[in-house]
Amino acid sequence: MNARSDELRNALVAVMQQMEASGLNHGTAGNASARWGDKFLVTPSGIPAAQLTPDSIVEIDRSGAYEGDFRPTSEWRMHVGLLAGRPDINAVVHCHSQYATTLACANKPIPPLHYMTAVSGGPDIRVAPYALFGSEELASVVISTLEGRRACLMANHGQIALGRTPAEALMIASEVEVQASFYYGTLAIGGPVLLSNEQMNDVFSAFLSYGQKPKKEV
Repeated sequence: MNARSDELRNALVAVMQQMEASGLNHGTAGNASARWGDKFLVTPSGIPAAQLTPDSIVEIDRSGAYEGDFRPTSEWRMHVGLLAGRPDINAVVHCHSQYATTLACANKPIPPLHYMTAVSGGPDIRVAPYALFGSEELASVVISTLEGRRACLMANHGQIALGRTPAEALMIASEVEVQASFYYGTLAIGGPVLLSNEQMNDVFSAFLSYGQKPKKEV
C-alpha cells in the first residue's frame, strides 16, 4: 500500500461508517468503491461498517481478480463497471436508505418536485429495473440507467450515487434520501407541484456558479 491507497481506504471506511451513523445504511447492507490507478478499491462482503478497517478494503481489477484475505462486495461488477466506464467519476456509494428504498420498492422515480433533485444530474431521479443483487444483469441495468446521471434508485433494492470522491458520492446519496423523503411526504397530501423543464434548466445554470470557485487573477 502507498499513501494514496491508504487515503482512499480510510475514505471508504469513513463513508461506510458515516452511512451507518446517519441511518442511510444498516448492518452489512450497502457498499462503496473508489478508482485507484488502473484498479479499484471496494468494500468487502458481509462485514458491518463498525468492523471495517483500511486493511479490509479490497483491491480488485476489471476481471474481478482481487488481492488480500477479504472477498469483495457481491456488487463488485456494478462498481467496477461504473468506474471503468465513467472517467468523470472516481467513487461510488450504494446504500439501502429508508425513503429511497421505499420508493424503489414501489418503482417510483422522483420527479422534479424540488430544485435539489438536480443533484442526480437530471431533472428527475430514475429507477433502474430490478435484477438480482451481485449479478451482471444488475450491473448492466444500473450502468444504463445512470448514463449521464450521478444517482438513481434501484428497483426493490436501494439507491446508488457517483462522485469525484467518496465524500462527494456520499453527499449525493444523502441528498437523494432527502428528496425521496420529500416525495414520500407529498404523496401523502395529494402529490407534489412539480417544477417545469424551464425552471429545472435554470437550476442547472445556477449550479454552474454555486459554491466556492477559484478567484480570477487580475
